[in-house]
Amino acid sequence: MTVPAAGWDQGAGSGPQAVSSYEPEWSWPLSPAPALVRPFEAPPQRWLAGHRGVDLAAPPGAPVFSPAAGTVTFAGWVVNRPVLTVDLGDGLLASFEPVLAEKSAGDSVAEGEVLGTLADPASAVPGHCAASCLHWGVRLNREYVNPLKYVTDRRPSVLLPLK
Repeated sequence: MTVPAAGWDQGAGSGPQAVSSYEPEWSWPLSPAPALVRPFEAPPQRWLAGHRGVDLAAPPGAPVFSPAAGTVTFAGWVVNRPVLTVDLGDGLLASFEPVLAEKSAGDSVAEGEVLGTLADPASAVPGHCAASCLHWGVRLNREYVNPLKYVTDRRPSVLLPLK
């Protein structure tokens, strides 16, 4: 029997009890939940190479949704790609690229609201993904963190005896 480490209760003689289903903090920025093309790879030092986000499979023109309520802080081009950033509060910023923005800096957005559409990689971001993908980065207090921790159950499991 596998039970999440966080969320089990050893009541008076009742033994461990599994918690109800996991409820993620945020929604996925794509629908349905996409395939992971490239995972988050934190660099050993802030200035070294790494992959400061995740790449999610999606076709050009796919709508990109806000994973939580927030305020758009940037919508424009960075070098050769259209980027959109949302301040989600509590020191959290989510960035998406290549996204052709339907929102402008200062706009409030609700969880699940369309931010824009995925740009064609041939014209916006040559070489980032072999096929079309959304690059999703999240910063917590200016440090990049794995976006998947906000949409998937990443709690450790604990193996318990059968008896």
